[in-house]
Amino acid sequence: MKAHRKLFNLSLFMPATLLVACVGAPGSQAPADESDPTGGDVPMEAPVEISPHAITEAPAAFDNKTNGFLSQVDFDAALDVFSEIEAIADGLGPVFNAQSCRECHQNPVTGGAAQTSELRAGHFNGTSFIDHPGGSLINERAIDASIQERVADRGQEVHTFRISLSLLGDGFVEAIDSNTLVAISNGQAAAQRGTLIQVPVLEAPGNNRAGRFGHKNQQASLESFAADAYVNEMGITSPLQPTENSSVGNSVARFDTVADPEDTDGADIDFFTTFMRSLKAPPRDAAVQATAASQRGSAQFDSIGCAVCHVRNINTVPPGTVINGGAFTVPAALGDKTIHPFGDFLLHNLGTGDGIVQNGGQATRNLVRTIPLWGMRSRDRLMHDGESVTRLDAINRHQGQGATARGNFFALSVASQNDVLTFLNSL
Repeated sequence: MKAHRKLFNLSLFMPATLLVACVGAPGSQAPADESDPTGGDVPMEAPVEISPHAITEAPAAFDNKTNGFLSQVDFDAALDVFSEIEAIADGLGPVFNAQSCRECHQNPVTGGAAQTSELRAGHFNGTSFIDHPGGSLINERAIDASIQERVADRGQEVHTFRISLSLLGDGFVEAIDSNTLVAISNGQAAAQRGTLIQVPVLEAPGNNRAGRFGHKNQQASLESFAADAYVNEMGITSPLQPTENSSVGNSVARFDTVADPEDTDGADIDFFTTFMRSLKAPPRDAAVQATAASQRGSAQFDSIGCAVCHVRNINTVPPGTVINGGAFTVPAALGDKTIHPFGDFLLHNLGTGDGIVQNGGQATRNLVRTIPLWGMRSRDRLMHDGESVTRLDAINRHQGQGATARGNFFALSVASQNDVLTFLNSL
């Protein structure tokens, strides 16, 4: 952790929009529960009075400018920390995947996606998935060759790559009410119904919330997501994730020269979190969107069933709503916004064989989150593993719960298929 990171502006903790939104905001007392489709209970977000403000479009652009959550000055400061290269003296490793958050989130602007991936592995015994020794994540780099992780030659036949995801617009995703996700799931036909899971909110111990971040929806808040990525991708511990990863189950303590937690007061995690909350949503390509082919393709996208899971429009909660187990109050910059993610933030079985279990239990072994399609024109590697390199390849891999939409697409004329592809290239 760089020493200068301890110097915060007040606005990094409490943006002006949040100060306004918090006036008269309700407390975070647990309200009545609502059942989710998996049979568990999803706590409703803390209620607020109906917002007096109209719901407006979330700002969208590839410009590395703030969405209003932070001032531009504080956004730039957070971006600098997000982009910093970590060194061994800062606590990098001992096993890790990257030296910077930016390394995996850089296209076409910082916070976007990338061609980088991580490797996960383990064993399926016919009933349950069992993590590879040391955990399913196989770190691909190490500060010493003797602790380089590798998948064991025997007994670890389950393995998958996970492509880096875009973070653009994730502040708005965090501000989606859990019950909105429940409603989306309930509105889907049984054969396509997405699974919603509850996962721990690390910054609010004892509280769970609907998962929405990561390929397995393993995180529910951006602060939890930041802490998880810091330790798993860079090997840097924090108060929320104070324990170093091992090397295939073996201690790396003799290589770890910086006392844990290395981000001693969580200052880095705060910077990462506020940066992600300040990112604009991915924009459409207006020129392509305006073409007749794209407009025809948009209508076909809906008619063949793609929009069942790739949901176009979702609203965020009103400003002042308390989320994340009481740890965060949604400010005006993020509340009462409409986003167009073309995703439902639910888990589905597309027959792509992820095979890994994280926070969702064994029932989620072959489920993956619907990848939001916003910003997909900036990607050349698709699906959760990045192994599809054309839009047609990705559509053709939709089996299981995606089989109906896939079949409907390939039943279209070639001209209509091309219209759908043009529409996708506008996203």
